[in-house]
Amino acid sequence: MYSKKVMEHFMHPKNVGEIKKADGVGEVGNTRCGDKMRVYIKIKNNKIVKATFKTFGCASAIASSDALCELAKGKTIEDAKKITNKDIIDFLGGEMPAIKIHCSVLGMQALRDAIKNYEENIR
Repeated sequence: MYSKKVMEHFMHPKNVGEIKKADGVGEVGNTRCGDKMRVYIKIKNNKIVKATFKTFGCASAIASSDALCELAKGKTIEDAKKITNKDIIDFLGGEMPAIKIHCSVLGMQALRDAIKNYEENIR
């Protein structure tokens, strides 16, 4: 049902945890399925130097959160804003059950929320 890459990011996420004094924090949830994601970002010189997550949810939600953090690290704020849920799915091997696609959408939304939080705090 899940690709090998989804299972790898679910079983052995590299970016799980909270960043103390994060520059931006984004949180999204889907009440229908119960998935909840919180993404933390650290910014230096307009680049995301660290991205972590805390997710309550299924294997796809956790794998999508971890993949999102991998994709975001090293990107400028503007480039990170362009990360789509398709990018997350492609990073995870291009395979995700149709009923779990919303997990990649939540990941994209959580990152955008964290960036918005960062931008609001620097004004």
